[in-house]
Order: sequence, then structure tokens, then C-alpha cells
Amino acid sequence: MQTLELLNQTLNTNDAVMLYFSAPTCNVCHALKPKLTEAIMENFPSFVIESIDISETPEIASHFTVFTIPTVLIFFQGREFLRKSRHMSVGEVVEDIRRPYTLMVES
Repeated sequence: MQTLELLNQTLNTNDAVMLYFSAPTCNVCHALKPKLTEAIMENFPSFVIESIDISETPEIASHFTVFTIPTVLIFFQGREFLRKSRHMSVGEVVEDIRRPYTLMVES
């Protein structure tokens, strides 16, 4: 089971992190997650991806101010860069993070 402390450690020790918030009852969450995960790993191999089940750990969702699912949070060097909720496409998320990711990896 995930804890806020473990997530914060992940955010502080990795340059690129995606947090994926979902719940077992969310059909959209289950359809989107494998496609998004595959696209992120294919395009941005140094990303760390963490999945958070808000029904098991509502305190984590609350800490990150997540009130709807699915929600994707992208962090670069410990800072939130992108937040997408509900209606998002895989291509849109990939394009939104391509440039900052490339700049970060090259520096």
C-alpha cells in the first residue's frame, strides 16, 4: 500500500514522475491507464509512474487536491508541471510534456 511519505520520496528522488489517480469503479480509468503508461514509457523512458487508488488512500488524493478521476499529475524535478483530469487524450499528454522532458534530459 502506498503512503504519502513513499510518494514524496519518489517525487524527490526522480526527475520525471507521473501520478495516476483512479479507482476500481472507474471504467475510463482502466481503459486509459495502459495506453497512457505505454505511451509515456515509449516516449520518455526515465519516467517513474505511480498509480494511486483513491478508494484505498483518499488522504493521498486529498493531499494532491485530486477530486475527480482519472487525474494525471506530471512532476519534473519534484515540481508539479501538468495536471489533467477526466477528458484527456494520450497524445495530448505526450505532446504537453515532450519539450520540458527533452530539455530536462539534455541538461
